[in-house]
Amino acid sequence: MPDLLILFLAAFAAAGISGAAGFGGALLLLPLLVASVGVVQAVPLLTIAQLIGNLSRAGFGFRQIHWRPVGWFLLGAVPLSVLGALSFVQLPKELVTRAIGAAILVFVGLKFFGALRLRPGRGLLLVGGGVVGFLSGLVGSAGPLGAAIFLSLGLPPVAYIASEAVTALAMHGVKTVVYQQFISLDRDFWSLAVLLGVAMVLGTWTAKRFIERMPRELFQKFVAILLVLIAGYMLIHG
Repeated sequence: MPDLLILFLAAFAAAGISGAAGFGGALLLLPLLVASVGVVQAVPLLTIAQLIGNLSRAGFGFRQIHWRPVGWFLLGAVPLSVLGALSFVQLPKELVTRAIGAAILVFVGLKFFGALRLRPGRGLLLVGGGVVGFLSGLVGSAGPLGAAIFLSLGLPPVAYIASEAVTALAMHGVKTVVYQQFISLDRDFWSLAVLLGVAMVLGTWTAKRFIERMPRELFQKFVAILLVLIAGYMLIHG
């Protein structure tokens, strides 16, 4: 019971972070899940928890979703998330995670110093979606990289959170189908998934009330700082 309470609170906190910034919650939740159920069960469980969390984020901000950039992003993300999920057991996760962290730091650094001026067009969304989809399937989540791409669109806070959540929702749904073909997901697994899902919905609702009051410029600075912190953690700890 204490372990379940810890996981519930961790999922609530993870959803709060993801609901406020669009990413980051998975990195908080994954180590606890690995310690509780092992790495093979942890990644599918994290995927389902994020599926529920992103569904609530998209639902709470549904009216502000920008469907055109979402569509272009998913055009690259969905097929490559299948490829990433199929490669789940074959590539070294620590190396890939560190590579993602390094890429995010480079991206944010170039943006900060004005050396990178990405045009938020179809090409960026299509290619970025493919990269994020593949890495998401491979290591469980590439949310910070996807968030960095969507941040370049300059959307208002709730629109950014909800739009990015739709892309994550589609990728996690596809990965869940793939994982089920290769990993046995029993009744205990689904019971824990439901528990984490409830915590995710509550955390997301709490975060939405917070970001609705935040100015766009302050919100983008908040996300950029969190991106750097998360990327640094990924780079150091894998």
